[in-house]
Amino acid sequence: MLRIMIEIGKVIQYNKFIKRYNGSIIGTVCEGGMKSLSLKTLEKSLELLRCFSEEKPAWGVREIAKELDMSHTIVHRILATFEQFGYLRQNPENKKYELGLEFLQIAQKVKARIQPGDVLVPVMKGLSEQTGESVFLSWLDGLEGVYVEIVESSHVLKYSVTVGRRFPLYAGSIGRVMMAHLPEDKQEEIISRGLNPLTSRTIVNPEVLRQQLQMIRKNGWAYSAGEYNEGVAGLHMPLFDKNGKILGSLGIAGPDHRLAEEKVPELLDHLMKARDEIQQLLNDYSFRYL
Repeated sequence: MLRIMIEIGKVIQYNKFIKRYNGSIIGTVCEGGMKSLSLKTLEKSLELLRCFSEEKPAWGVREIAKELDMSHTIVHRILATFEQFGYLRQNPENKKYELGLEFLQIAQKVKARIQPGDVLVPVMKGLSEQTGESVFLSWLDGLEGVYVEIVESSHVLKYSVTVGRRFPLYAGSIGRVMMAHLPEDKQEEIISRGLNPLTSRTIVNPEVLRQQLQMIRKNGWAYSAGEYNEGVAGLHMPLFDKNGKILGSLGIAGPDHRLAEEKVPELLDHLMKARDEIQQLLNDYSFRYL
């Protein structure tokens, strides 16, 4: 009899347990491999957070319940819990919920951990696969350029340099696309230092260079062949900070027989898409190399 009473007591306690939590916080793993109630609730909670977006930043309890086909009671309980810990806040005027400041703190921690290459290099790899050429991300440092990220071409014959190598801004598309967006006094300072020929095709005439800079500003990109290295051609676009100040450049370079000028329109389409993506990442993360 005592054993029967103990078993009945266990059943009663179990029923009270389920009734109390209603499957919203804690559960047990059911037979047949079914997920626990707590795991289901966690999934629903994360799904609920995804409802908040730029297009719809505020939600009412009934709106979310309808959107996710969830119980009004459970939705309210989840929202209240998120609000308690600062992940959501309730607007006192319309009673709708919005994302809280706790997410901002988490975002800052994530941003602090992420290195530029973690998010920029995958975009560069995609560009290299599309064009078949090496991809270079360079940064402006004073009146010089510096290679900061490189993804090499899969071809045996390719243009290859090392990260950290510096280069002048007047010779070749990689530097000239940055020089074109410097203030005029900085451009003239570079010219006054002398335009030393690096190859037989380097532009050493100041007036011709000024015309090139004007054309680059108008077009938004620069192409060169054999000006910085014999037999090497390059196609580059500028990168800016949020205030429109020149930061660096993104581009491709390779043997001039593969990277011929007539291929520029096709290659430019791929480069422009990658540049826009990297520009957005630079804006979002405020990355700085130097």
